[in-house]
Amino acid sequence: MHRRNRLFIAIGLLYGLLGGLVALTHLLFPGAIPGNVPRIHAHMMLLGFVLMTIYGVGLHLVPRFGGYPLRSERLANAQFWLANAGLPLMIAGWLAWLNPLVTLGAIANVAAIALFAYNMIASVRLKGPLDR
Repeated sequence: MHRRNRLFIAIGLLYGLLGGLVALTHLLFPGAIPGNVPRIHAHMMLLGFVLMTIYGVGLHLVPRFGGYPLRSERLANAQFWLANAGLPLMIAGWLAWLNPLVTLGAIANVAAIALFAYNMIASVRLKGPLDR
């Protein structure tokens, strides 16, 4: 498995743990974490834990379903950096109540999703080399 894909999975697990700790802290000590805590928690769990894990597994497995290698390692690397810059920007924006940071992070995340979608579609073609 490509190192980047392992990093996606490891970072996803870390976001899952941190997202759970954010929720637990917010429940036990309301007001201890500044900013929009429900949005921080939700995005850490969904974009962080779930989507990062999907990225890591998907980049490894989906191209193999079609019998081809990943279409573009460069796009996957760009996706990695966009996703891992976007979510921290969103979290920082919600912590500080700075919507421009949230918007910038959201743009980076949507770009990462678009790169992933393109790379997956381009990797899994209608007729693979193993189809006859």
